[in-house]
Amino acid sequence: MKEKLGATNALYPLVTAIVGATVDGKPDFATIAHVGIAHLKGITLGMGKIHLTNDGIKANRTFSVNLPSEDMVVVTDHVGMVSGRNEDKSGIFDVFYGELDTAPMIEQCKVTMELKLIEHIELPTHDLFVGEVVGTYADLEVLTNGIIDIAKLRPLLFDMSSKKYWSLGAPLAKCWSVGKEYAGA
Repeated sequence: MKEKLGATNALYPLVTAIVGATVDGKPDFATIAHVGIAHLKGITLGMGKIHLTNDGIKANRTFSVNLPSEDMVVVTDHVGMVSGRNEDKSGIFDVFYGELDTAPMIEQCKVTMELKLIEHIELPTHDLFVGEVVGTYADLEVLTNGIIDIAKLRPLLFDMSSKKYWSLGAPLAKCWSVGKEYAGA
């Protein structure tokens, strides 16, 4: 038997990301978990309009998505708790740039991506940004055979219902393989 929970979004947990953009010539960052995949090189961000970072994305049409590891939980949460309107976040991280000079990436994050904005949809309370990945950068320590190994990355996961950060567990099964065991086919 199921209990009706109302109009509750049950897609959590989601990966936690720190989004970077240049605002008034300085790097600014916002922690968000409403990150999605539009296609293999397309990323969606659902960001509350309150974020100063949104202004930089709209002005420059570029941004970064940085994946903090478990060891960055304190600074990641701090960046999400304070607004760039009240605290200058430009000095919190060591910043580097790739091809896009207005998409600040975080050196401390073991995986970072720079994106160009391809679509902005204004919703009543949020901005929906769709970006195309221009470049992805990863520390050698999180790669296995040239591919990002999420067990080595140890990304932070965010859950709205428990209001906690979570970590990954052990792998469960191999994709596009375990389904071959299904007897009903």
